[in-house]
Amino acid sequence: MNTADRTGTTRTWCPSGKADAPESVVLGVRSGQDGEVVYLADPVPARVVLPVVPEDVEPTRVLRFASHCVSNCLHRRGNDCTLVERVAATPADGNRNVPRCHLRPHCKWWVQTGVDGCRRCPALATTVVEGDDLGALVADPATTREQLEAWMAAEADTPAREPIG
Repeated sequence: MNTADRTGTTRTWCPSGKADAPESVVLGVRSGQDGEVVYLADPVPARVVLPVVPEDVEPTRVLRFASHCVSNCLHRRGNDCTLVERVAATPADGNRNVPRCHLRPHCKWWVQTGVDGCRRCPALATTVVEGDDLGALVADPATTREQLEAWMAAEADTPAREPIG
């Protein structure tokens, strides 16, 4: 994986990158009932994988892509990624192992949050599905940490619904 730009400067990578960026690679495959990401041992260029994804499937529904972290990203504030800040504000499974990931040495999330971002990374989806209110809040660049915490507190206070039938 080449991490230097044309000037020879090392670039950081976004683990929630754009599939169509020229340097984009497949980071992992969403798998199983819970949709967690299973990381590939080695990066595969997105341009190789995208042509085999069926037309009626949004690639980000089944794959996670990594691409260069760019200064004009909606989630960028100065040198910081606000997306990983919102991700880090969500509950983490403390028993979850940190996944093996070829991106880590150059990952913006790792650089910014260390193991906290890595523990949450497998559960993240680039495409937010309908009904995933927390995912939608995390993905929205306008969401503040306070809003996330308020939503999570309200959810914790909501009694579980009894199954119908």
